[in-house]
Amino acid sequence: MTEVTDNKENDRFELNREGFVAYADYHVQGEVVFIDYVYAPPELRGSGAAGELMRGLVEIIKAHGQKIRPICGYAAAWLQRSPVGRELLA
Repeated sequence: MTEVTDNKENDRFELNREGFVAYADYHVQGEVVFIDYVYAPPELRGSGAAGELMRGLVEIIKAHGQKIRPICGYAAAWLQRSPVGRELLA
């Protein structure tokens, strides 16, 4: 598994794989992290990269004791399917 990082400077979680970056833009209000947009470049689509990105960002947000509110449709659907993700929904 590739590590997901929190690029605080650009307000996005990132997953680097095979020289490409999948990312999730976010903003924070209080203890809630809003996932605004999830993007995987065409080269990574169908590889599971976006799901891996979501798993990693959930781990980071959970470790910080925060909740998640998805704005992005993909993020919302993924979180509903994930037991850990559902626990963190704000």
